[in-house]
Amino acid sequence: MLRRFFPPVLGLLLMIAIPVSLFAKGKTIKITIQGADLKSPIEITDPRILANFNVWTGPGTFSTQPGFNANAPSFIIDWSQGTMSSPPKGLPLYEVSFYEDFGDKGEKEVYVVSYEYDPSSQRGYVYLPGKGDKWWRLNARAIFRGVEGNWFSAWSSWEDVARPLIEKAKVAAPTPPRS
Repeated sequence: MLRRFFPPVLGLLLMIAIPVSLFAKGKTIKITIQGADLKSPIEITDPRILANFNVWTGPGTFSTQPGFNANAPSFIIDWSQGTMSSPPKGLPLYEVSFYEDFGDKGEKEVYVVSYEYDPSSQRGYVYLPGKGDKWWRLNARAIFRGVEGNWFSAWSSWEDVARPLIEKAKVAAPTPPRS
């Protein structure tokens, strides 16, 4: 008899113990891109742009909306391409952070990924931190997708936004001396 009641009681206790903010799935209010070759971090705050890059989409998420497809390109990843091997070596690495507004608790970072872009192939790559990686705990608290620790192709919509911003913010390479 105890076995029959234990799972529901445990579930109820967990719901009470877990902070409500962990269940909140609000809108992204800011995305930052940081990298060693940037003059300063890039901040994306335009709501029209941010509306396209919702952390709460993709594998590990669900929706009651008709036609919802967790494997469709979303967030900043083209999920339909699946996981991939590591991108080419030597590409600049960027840290992309997603922030939400928690009302009276303020703005909080809710998800962080790595991003690399290969100009020779004109392809971008996104890494979802895996267990043991720096941002895994933060990300897993927000959403556990079941595909962490892998590289993915970046979504073309993300590329259209990120590439020009990164190019504009890069530290200029030193000009070689004239002979």
